[in-house]
Amino acid sequence: MNTFISWNVNGLRAAVKKNFMEFLRVEAPDIIALQEIKMRPDQADFTFEEYHAFWNSADKAGYAGTLVLSRVEPLRVTYGIDGAFNEEGRVITLEFDKVYVVTAYVPNAQRELTRLDYRMGFEDDLRKYLMRLDKEKPVIYCGDLNVAHQAIDLKNPKANERNAGYTIEERTKMSALLEAGFTDVFRALHPDEVKYTWWSYRFNARRKNIGWRIDYFLVSDRFLPRVKSMSIMDDIDGSDHCPVKLVTEALG
Repeated sequence: MNTFISWNVNGLRAAVKKNFMEFLRVEAPDIIALQEIKMRPDQADFTFEEYHAFWNSADKAGYAGTLVLSRVEPLRVTYGIDGAFNEEGRVITLEFDKVYVVTAYVPNAQRELTRLDYRMGFEDDLRKYLMRLDKEKPVIYCGDLNVAHQAIDLKNPKANERNAGYTIEERTKMSALLEAGFTDVFRALHPDEVKYTWWSYRFNARRKNIGWRIDYFLVSDRFLPRVKSMSIMDDIDGSDHCPVKLVTEALG
């Protein structure tokens, strides 16, 4: 078996202070992909034993950024989308013998949708990129995709129809990616289950379970039979997001 975890930690230094290292030790995934790390590697006063660490920090201090930890050294690591969209450290790709692993922290469209156009360009380029990788070998794509795809994926869909993360534009881009040969693993395995991965820090949203499912594992359609399970680890604290976990057949 191989285990993959994806988690928007909303500040890696903060997460480390909230027992991230213990979580990593207990779960011991083969690969863990982190989003919104908000730091550079030279700011770390901690190390990741037994893991190769691949950082993609944003140019702007304390903002965005991604990090992937892998027990196995990949054949190749690339950053951004063909080198583009990399100033915010949002995409990392690891190539292995039998699979690509891609993590992304998709841009938030922001209040009043001020970054919606930027996001649309990001989505189009990323979809084309993933489709190209998929022609070579299957893709495991994970991260904070900042979209609730269907009404089942958020607590109050009607009230959020023109809010960032649930606009028709963002949901349509997710649909386009799925139609391009990818499967939303959690929804495929749990078609009717209501689970969320993000809760606002305001209004006791997590305690009341007023949330959104915006953190995903997507895989190439042909890879789905190799998936053993997909779980949303909503009992894990440490961020306003919770981790999501994918277990597959052994890929080595």
